[in-house]
Amino acid sequence: MDERISRVLEKMKEKGIDQLLVSDPLSIRFLTGIMVNPGERLYALLLRTSGKHTIFLNYLYYVSNTGFEEVWFSDMDDQIGVLTRHIDTKGVLGIDKVFPARFLIPLQERCPELKTVWGSDCVDGVRAVKNAEEIEIMKHSTEINDLVMERAAAYIKEGMTEKQIADFIDAEYLKEGASGVSFDTIVCFGANAADQHHTPSETRTLKAGECILIDMGCVWHGYCSDMTRTIFIGEPTEEQKNIYNLVLKNQKMALNQIRDGANIKTIAKGVESDFNINGQTLIHSLGHGVGLDIHEAPIVGIKNDTCLKENMVITDEPGIYIAGNFGVRIEDTVLVTKKGAIALTESDKECIIIEAL
Repeated sequence: MDERISRVLEKMKEKGIDQLLVSDPLSIRFLTGIMVNPGERLYALLLRTSGKHTIFLNYLYYVSNTGFEEVWFSDMDDQIGVLTRHIDTKGVLGIDKVFPARFLIPLQERCPELKTVWGSDCVDGVRAVKNAEEIEIMKHSTEINDLVMERAAAYIKEGMTEKQIADFIDAEYLKEGASGVSFDTIVCFGANAADQHHTPSETRTLKAGECILIDMGCVWHGYCSDMTRTIFIGEPTEEQKNIYNLVLKNQKMALNQIRDGANIKTIAKGVESDFNINGQTLIHSLGHGVGLDIHEAPIVGIKNDTCLKENMVITDEPGIYIAGNFGVRIEDTVLVTKKGAIALTESDKECIIIEAL
């Protein structure tokens, strides 16, 4: 944990931030090993480049022997006052991406000389590059995902509902020792597959000739996996085949370009351009980082002009969505190495066809 904090402190120095308030519970877990779900209450780790760090804890949190200066308070205390007594109110304070406005705005109003700046990337950038232990955990999380996808493909039959298949997937994760899902499992049939984050229906039943888009992931030892596959019930139409092959071609093209030092914008632009040439549009990012949270740094998209780094774990997930008809997305979880990308996801992504009844 000390090594992780040291890396954050180096990034703080590069940005000229002497103090950083980390409030994302997953980031605090990453840096300290402590996990708290604070709800509406203040919970934060104050990092200082001086080396003195403070953790703010409500008496309701079951935490002890943190190794940091501990500042305890109750619901009855002035929580903004608790903060102001421990930060340099005339200096620069880095704020992370989840620090609530209900704390930030009163803090700014009470401390007019305090300069608050974006500091989330100091932690997010460190979290983005995984160590060997994290990579091994994520490999196993992805192995569970592959296994459950194989079972789901064998389970699917005409007449089933979206919710029925989603519930099956969720139950299989638990059988394999996962603690739960990375996100609500997405199962969508036919035209519903054009809705990128569709909620599985309890009444919509699967029919011959339709596609099934499944976006799924589990959590194992705190780390997420993520995968999308598109399956067809019966022989797909020519339009479905063409769209599927276009998505698959670009998913593989991006995979071949992913490596340490590769420019993210360039990779995403290549997919966008090929989609456009073929009369289609890339309407979402090509991917995202994965780790303790399902969406982490980096965002893999055309707006990100930075480069990939060795041991980042990201997704590669182009998709095309034909409103009112169908959608295709193909997604792998990928480890970035100096020699190229290693797809941690191993489930078949060639066009999968389930025989219609």
